Order: sequence, then structure tokens, then C-alpha cells
Amino acid sequence: MAKKEILDKLSIYIPQKKMEKKPVERLIRLGEKLDRSVNYLVVDAILKYLDREEKKL
Repeated sequence: MAKKEILDKLSIYIPQKKMEKKPVERLIRLGEKLDRSVNYLVVDAILKYLDREEKKL
């Protein structure tokens, strides 16, 4: 099996059913209000999720 390479980029797929909640548009609006990029908000959310879930282990 080929060794997987760790990349510094992440692309996400948003399921069609979740698109009804308009996550991208909401991230853009929130980013504008907080003067942050969408990328910043997404990475921050992922890190908080990981911290929370890892504490459960």
C-alpha cells in the first residue's frame, strides 16, 4: 500500500441535505462580521472539535 502524504490543505464535501442550512453563506457572513477568513473559522472550528472529542477518550 502506498504511504499517505500529509498535506497542508483541506477540501470538504458538504452533503446536499446540509446545504439547506447554507453553511458556506453563513461562514462568509460571520467571517465578515469578525474580520476573519472562512478558512480561519473552519480551522478554528475543527481544532475546537478535536480538543473536545479528544478529552472524551
